[in-house]
Parts: sequence; structure tokens; C-alpha cells
Amino acid sequence: MVDESVETKYVIKRNGKKVDFDGSKIAIAIKKGFDSVKVEDEENKYTEKDIQKIYQAVISKIEKLEKSQVKIEEVQDMIEDELEKKGYEDVYTSFKEYRERRANSRKLFFDEKKTHKFLKSIEGLGLKSAGEEDAKRENANVDGDTAMGTMLQYGSTISKEFAKSYLMKPKFAKAHDDGTIHVHDMDFIPMGTTTCMQIELDRLFKNGFSTGHGHLRKPNDIMSYSALAAIAIQSNQNDQHGGQAIPAFDFYMAPGVLKTFKKQFKQTIYDLLDFSDLVSFVNMDKVAKEIDKLNSIDVDITIFENFYKESSTVKRIFEKSYEKALQKTNRTTYQAMEAFVHNLNTMHSRAGAQVPFSSVNFGTDTSSEGRMVIKNFLLATDEGLGKGETPIFPVSIFKVKEGINYNKEDKNYDMFKLACQVSAKRLFPNFSFIDAPHNLPYYKEGDYRTEVGYMGCRTRVMSDITDPDNETTGGRGNLSFTSINLPRIAIKHGICLKERDKADMKGFYEELEEVMELVKDQLLERFEIQCNKRCYNFPFLLEQGIWTDGDKLKPTDRLRKILKHGSLTLGFIGLAESLKALIGKHQAEDEEAQKLGLEIIGFMRNKADEFSKKYNLNFALIATPAEGLSGRFVGIDRAIYGKIKGVTDRAYYTNSFHVPVYYNISISKKIEIEAPYHALTNGGHISYIELDGDTASNVEAFESIIRLMKEAGIGYGAINHPVDRDPVCGYVGVIGDVCPGCGRKEFESVPLERVRNNCNY
Repeated sequence: MVDESVETKYVIKRNGKKVDFDGSKIAIAIKKGFDSVKVEDEENKYTEKDIQKIYQAVISKIEKLEKSQVKIEEVQDMIEDELEKKGYEDVYTSFKEYRERRANSRKLFFDEKKTHKFLKSIEGLGLKSAGEEDAKRENANVDGDTAMGTMLQYGSTISKEFAKSYLMKPKFAKAHDDGTIHVHDMDFIPMGTTTCMQIELDRLFKNGFSTGHGHLRKPNDIMSYSALAAIAIQSNQNDQHGGQAIPAFDFYMAPGVLKTFKKQFKQTIYDLLDFSDLVSFVNMDKVAKEIDKLNSIDVDITIFENFYKESSTVKRIFEKSYEKALQKTNRTTYQAMEAFVHNLNTMHSRAGAQVPFSSVNFGTDTSSEGRMVIKNFLLATDEGLGKGETPIFPVSIFKVKEGINYNKEDKNYDMFKLACQVSAKRLFPNFSFIDAPHNLPYYKEGDYRTEVGYMGCRTRVMSDITDPDNETTGGRGNLSFTSINLPRIAIKHGICLKERDKADMKGFYEELEEVMELVKDQLLERFEIQCNKRCYNFPFLLEQGIWTDGDKLKPTDRLRKILKHGSLTLGFIGLAESLKALIGKHQAEDEEAQKLGLEIIGFMRNKADEFSKKYNLNFALIATPAEGLSGRFVGIDRAIYGKIKGVTDRAYYTNSFHVPVYYNISISKKIEIEAPYHALTNGGHISYIELDGDTASNVEAFESIIRLMKEAGIGYGAINHPVDRDPVCGYVGVIGDVCPGCGRKEFESVPLERVRNNCNY
């Protein structure tokens, strides 16, 4: 109950304005303080009596004041004082931190100097092109020069500053700003979104689904399956800040192939019988029922003997119908896969400014239906887009597994060969390896849900400390990740500054541990923001059950009980530069450096595992992709330490644990050096092999590299090579000074399209 009996007083607001005293506002402020302290499955930890106890104590203090006005800061001080005195430590801490964040927020938006700086950043977004303004190029998947792209960047800029000043502890914001760490996708912290998702389409398709604008029925042919798969990716991207992946695309699409075949088989039999004037000779209702019972497109036509035993003509009609049904189904499947690829390179999400970052994993379904999906998806990728362009999305990942597609006697070996052929021309698919030592322990023969799936960017989510009996890829994803500037720590404790003759490894590990503790705390802070969101905040991701058990929540439920299955990921960048800073050589130059590199990343992995056990959450270590971040860290470090040879003298830090791209090394040696790091980086990893020349003309060599990766224990790998296209004649391949397709060499008027995968810094 709010006490209104206080003698009339005035409250002085922060802007100096005097307003009438209103006790209800004090009561509301106190209630919000108590409401901010929640325990899982215990929404009402405190009662109205607790709130009233503090409220009455504050009112009593105000009544005793010998002045007619009180400052708002004084009232808040009284609330803090009473909370602390009466033993509400958790509420006191929460209330105090809230005030600090609000103070920082006011400084950002209202301090004259900082307001000027903030407005300048907005001005750059509105008046400069992406070529002039770094912020407009931050997300390569957003065109910052378009109206909607610019609108997204406005929101992103404001949201980041709001997060740093209002939602994050100052020490985390400072560590990000000074380049000690990089908080990825900081602009999405206020929204509480999670990073990425492995979408189980079979579960989504079971009863149809809703995108919020009408319910979509359960798909009944392969065209609908592929269309709804694209829609699911597009819709879910609006609920997350990262990418969308499908962990077993071939298995999910296969039922659509079978349904299409059944339709085609029934219709073709009917058409041919009708054409032969024999339609009345066969009971088509019974034929349709028999076809509906089929569980494969591999059909022994003799099962229909009862329908044609009296007529050789009818028998031929059944045989011909089966052949035509297979042909039509195969053609329709190709069209469905082609449409899927085209859709994902043209359909937009997030206010129409962004193509979804999509990935598909496939290659292990040995059923005839699954094989038809695999083959036609690869052929559609090989064909390219409308003018022959190489499709960037979805990032396709072919899952390699002995006994399924790796050896000549394996049923899907021909699919593996085709995948190599297509990738040699189009950059994709990449390749993941189920037999890798860190992937194989999860694999259960016959259960594709236990096959490790990857995001195209490298993210991997598999183990689950919160539910060890249900460790699968689908229905889960990464929650957030933050990367550590590893070279910065190495510079301080290494020999590169010529302050010591030998690296101070004790000091290095002590500081690395401190920074990892900082990142862990920052990830937990962000996790709390995510957990305090409601189910209704993510209408597709949760209410449609994309995230496992999301559909079991009530709209107002908080999210801790399901988000705990995701991963909280610590990343790193620039191991090569770190080793150069510490001992003068990187991992490819010296065996001792390689040993030290594995020791450092092993130390980080062990700390992540310790965090998992301590907090019963899935902390993981990711080999951070370097795009954008590589230049940010090195730019700050060069400003502090100057140019250090082999460390800060280039425009980037090397991607994660990779051997530097400038270092001349054999393919087999690079794979040998990088492979052991895959087992340590359970949050995600990738190794690239960089090739010059036309790989499409030597697919055997291409395949041999994939085999080297597999045998070395790499989890996820790709071969990067030039992909050029002449838009005049449509030739695709390596183009030097003269186009092999049409012979032209005047490329200035109509320039070539040159596609490169730039993830391998």
C-alpha cells in the first residue's frame, strides 16, 4: 500500500526541475528493484511485505527531513541504505548496479562532448558511403548503402552504445573498447538474441508451422519441402543475430522426394491407362492405396502383379509409369534444389536489408530418396545462379564418413566424388569429417542426429553438460561468443619488445587466465539478459519449437531452462603472431613453437572446461574467424606498440590457429600442423587450403587434399581457389588476361566477376 500522508514536499529532478512529491513512484522503483532479482522457477522470491518494509522506511526518512524538497538522488540513496541495512543484499546490489548503468547511459547521451561524438557517428552513417564509413561495412551480409541497410546500421550504432553504457559492466565495455577483447554482435545484447541455430526441419514440418502471418500446412511434395526450408531459414534469422544451418538436409528432404514420386506414379498410371482406354480395367482406388504404402522409390514392380496379370499391356503400363515417375521425380527434385539455392541468394530478412547467412550439412543419407536430394543439390550448385554466378549461400557442407561415402565400396562414394567436382568449380561444398577424433565419439550408427553438424562460418555445438544423454546437433546453437586478443598478451610477456631475452610464460598464462575469467563473466552477464527474455520475444525460434523444447514454454515463460543447452563461447585470434611475439617463431617455423601453440590453446580449452563444470553450462573454445576483427585488434596494438616485425606489421592478425597465409608451406604440412587444434576448439574450427590455378581441371588432386584432411583428424575443412566469371560469355573458371570462353581481354568496359573466400587470414 502506498502511503500518501507525507507532508507536501517537492522532488528536484536531475535537470533541476521541481515537481510535486509522488510516493507511488518511490514504491514502483522499490518494486522494480525486488522484481529484478529472480531465481529460476521461483518468480515470487519476495512478497509485497518486503517491498512495503523498505517503502515505509524510506517514507519515514523523508517525513523527518526539515526541508520541503528532496533531490531524486537522495531518495535513491535512502532506498539503497534501507536495502543494505535490512539484509536484502541481492536486491541492494541489483539496484545499485542499475543506478550505475543509468548514470553511464545519461553521460553518453547528454554529456556535451560525448553527445557530439555520438552524433558524428550517426552523421557518418547517413551521409557517407560504405566505402567511406567502416561501420557500414561491419556486416558483409548487409548492403550498408541501401536505405534499409543504413537503417539497420543506425539501429546497430545506437544499440551498441546503449549496451556498453547501460547493460554491460564498465570493465567489459572498457576491455572491448581498448582491444583486450571483442564482444561479437554487441548491438544485439539489448534484444537478448542468441547467435545461431541448427534447424531440425523434420520436427518443424511434422504438423506445419506459422511465420506469424498465417499457418503453413505440412509439405506434401519436394517443391514444398524446399520452399518451406528456405522460409524457415528466413523466418528464424529474424529471431537471431547469427546464421541458420540445417544439420541433415538430405534426410529432411528425402520424405518430400518419396511423396512426389507417389503422386507422379499414380498420375502417370492413370494417364497411360486412360490413353489406352484401359482405365476401367484397373481399380485405381486400390492401386492408389498400394502406392501410398510404399516406403521407397525403389520398387519391385511385381508387387502390382494382381493388377496386371490378366493383361501384358497393363503390365507394360505399370513398368513405363514407374520409369516415368522416377524421371519426373528426379527432374522435380532438381527444380526444387535449384529454387532452394536461388531463394537463399535472393530472399531477404531483417527489414529487407540482409540475405540470411545459411548453411546446409548433407551427404550421409544412403536411401534412394536422400541420394536424389544430394545429387540434385550438388548439380544445382554446379549450375550456378541465373547468369552463371557462383552461389554464396547456402554454405554447403558435405559430411564425410567411412562406410557411407569415403571408400569406393561405400554406397555414397559417387556423391563424395561429385561433391569434390562441384567444389573444385564453385568453392562449395566445404567438407566436415564425422570420423575426426573429436566428432566420432558422438556418432551412433543409423542415427543421423548424432552426426556433428557445422555452421558455414565454423561454429560447432555438440556436447551438452546439462544433458549428457541427449547430445545432438539439431535444435541447439551458440548463445554468444567473445574473442580474446591473444597477441596483445603475448607482446607484453614475449621477447618482441626486446625487454627480455626469454618469454615470461608465467606472466603470460596469469594474464591469459585473468582475461578468460573476464570473458567468462561477460558471457554470463549476457546470458542473464538472454535468460530474462520471454518466450513471446522470439515467436519463431521458440514458439514454433525451432530451439528444442521452445514450444513447451508458455508465452510469458523465461528462457533459462532451454537456453542452458546452447553454448557460451570464448574465442581467440592470432596464435601465429602470439608465438612470434613470445619466442620469435610461429607454429610452422619451429617444432617448439608448435608445441607451445598447442600448450596455449590446450590451456584455454582446459579453462573453458573448468567453467563448464563450475557453472553447469556449455562453455566452449572457438577458433574465431578473423574477418574485420583481425584488422581491429592489430590497428589498436600497432598504435600502442608500433610496428613489430612478424606481429603488428601487417593489416591483420592471422585467423585463429592458422598458419599465416604469407608463409610458404606444403599442403600436407599445413594440414598436419593445424589438425591438432581442431580437437581443442570444441566451439568451432576450420582449416583452409589455398590453391592457385584451375582446380576444376584436376579434381583428383582436389580430392586427395580432402583425404589428407580426413586422415589428419581435421573436423571441418575447405579448399579456397579462384572462381572467375566473364559476364559477357558466361565462362566460369580461372581467367587471366584473356577469357578462355570468348577470347576477349578488354575487361575494363565489362569487368570480370572474381569470387574469393577471404576467411583465411
